[in-house]
Amino acid sequence: MTTRALPWTPPPATDVQALPAGKWWDAVRAAPTVGERALKLLGDENGAVIQDKYGTLYWLVAVGSATSWQLRQVRVLTELADECTYLGVPPNSWTTPPGTHWRVPLSVDHYLTDAWKLWGALAEADRVELGPVPQGRQTCYRCELPTDEPVIVDVQHGGSGPGRTVYACPTHALAHRRDPVAEAAAMRRARERGHTR
Repeated sequence: MTTRALPWTPPPATDVQALPAGKWWDAVRAAPTVGERALKLLGDENGAVIQDKYGTLYWLVAVGSATSWQLRQVRVLTELADECTYLGVPPNSWTTPPGTHWRVPLSVDHYLTDAWKLWGALAEADRVELGPVPQGRQTCYRCELPTDEPVIVDVQHGGSGPGRTVYACPTHALAHRRDPVAEAAAMRRARERGHTR
């Protein structure tokens, strides 16, 4: 399919070009783990998707359709009142790695992704990949910095007193070593008490 019937096409270029978000489209950026799961959940309902050299995914959505989203490891790139946000857009012919490329190539059938379907897929991916959303700001166990996107990485049970919950920022949550035996025991206890997810 050609892109001539689209209201916007990438400019002819020989390299990635920085184009302003909020003019023809907004872009929704998702970290690789969350983005990959959302990409699979959406299947054929994905619009055009760009993947950068680090694995981060960017969906093109209608301008203004995703401005109030708050999901962990997800950001909306759009034009703000006091600043411009740019997205690196590859030439239309770049459809394979390495480097920035069209993960779902831009075409008449794959242009803008429906924002609410994308939000649903990203919210599900967030829940599955990062677990329940803790309330409020927490401190990462590893970098010891506060994070607005805390991920529960461990629940330590006290023998005779209260236990504690261990939080991490999204970057360090991926590096946290999980104890499968402790997780299985916690799931068994939760099932016995009727507290399953």
